Amino acid sequence: QVPLVESGGGLVQPGGSLRLSCAASGSIFRIYGMGWYRQAPGKQRELVATITSTGYTTYGDSVKGRFTISRDNAKNTVYLQMSSLKPEDTAVYYCNADYQRRQTDPRGAGWGQGAQVTVSS
Repeated sequence: QVPLVESGGGLVQPGGSLRLSCAASGSIFRIYGMGWYRQAPGKQRELVATITSTGYTTYGDSVKGRFTISRDNAKNTVYLQMSSLKPEDTAVYYCNADYQRRQTDPRGAGWGQGAQVTVSS
């Protein structure tokens, strides 16, 4: 079971741009907050960005002004537009969603399987 399917990622040069997508799979009653996290080997997983169902966003200090999170509620999809990429942005990026599968289900968290982003010349 993979509730969130990620796409995008890859190798880019410093200063370049990349866009990640993450779509909730299967039947979903409602999605609340969504977000992106990243983790490099030997490093703690850190917050990249979050977005509420109404579009309110927050960003980690290291990506403010460079990354933009957005969502398409009709497609149950969250995006992360990354620009001015730096080598220190290299990590595995994971999407997250707070959702209900069915109206009678409790809210729960789902995670994507991760997308590798490598920034190098």
